[in-house]
Amino acid sequence: MAINWFPGHMHKARKEIKKVMPQMDLIIEVVDARIPFSSENPLVPSLRGDTPLIKVLNKRDLADPAVTEQWLKWIEQERGVRAITLTHNQRQEALGILKLAEELTPNHDRQKSALRVMILGIPNVGKSTLINTLAGRSAAKTGNEPAVTRAQQAIKLPDNVLLYDTPGFLWPKLSPEACGYRLAITGAIRSAVLDFEDVAMFEADFLIKAYPELVMTRYGLDEQPVDGLGLMDAIAGKRKFFRRGGIPDLHKVSEILLNELRAGTIGRVSLETPAMVEKELLETKAREEAEAAEKAARTDERKKRSR
Repeated sequence: MAINWFPGHMHKARKEIKKVMPQMDLIIEVVDARIPFSSENPLVPSLRGDTPLIKVLNKRDLADPAVTEQWLKWIEQERGVRAITLTHNQRQEALGILKLAEELTPNHDRQKSALRVMILGIPNVGKSTLINTLAGRSAAKTGNEPAVTRAQQAIKLPDNVLLYDTPGFLWPKLSPEACGYRLAITGAIRSAVLDFEDVAMFEADFLIKAYPELVMTRYGLDEQPVDGLGLMDAIAGKRKFFRRGGIPDLHKVSEILLNELRAGTIGRVSLETPAMVEKELLETKAREEAEAAEKAARTDERKKRSR
């Protein structure tokens, strides 16, 4: 299943951000530490130009710390980008972003003009909570559902910093396809547009390969299932989730898997690594090139027949 979610307000936000971004002195992009690649917006590099960027890997407490270290090194290979990690209720750490902003804009005189900072982030990565932490007040709406912020707003911060909040927006095509699944698993896409069982099966397949000990401990399993379906069946058996006729209730299992990963109940899990993403990008590029070549061949064939 190809997962896409691009409501009208997101399209509007993209156009507004493209218009005002050239006026910014600094950009902060908040991503989910469990999926730093899938939760970053591929539009940002083309929109920001040479503007310094602070990439905040939020929800650090939910991610695998060893994998997070890999991501920090991978992200900072990009010119003009600094990466940090955060977790909720760590105000002093969050305020370190303002200090880092000062380091990245050494030529800006805040006595003469405010430092204009745009903060970006796809839905449900904790952007609004971070804004409120930086502001020291409830300056942005927060919620557990994605797409709470619907319009841009300017928020005054200490030391003459003007923070431009923006709606969390996704992009029209989620690629590689696995990115859509990871976003769905972590809650960045509204549940109403998802096939829970399909998304949970993707999660189960990943967990049994990458974190077998965590899921076996969490669900009290004695033997390691061979695949995602085996894991879901095993959980149904342990929790006694059955429909009429003794059929495993995979919808209930799906809800458990998704909710417990999002809450961190399963353990600290990262859903992607730099090596995994690089492999997926190469595979996607090869597939798209093959599809383009096939399409061109069909077009040539039609032209020959029409002569």
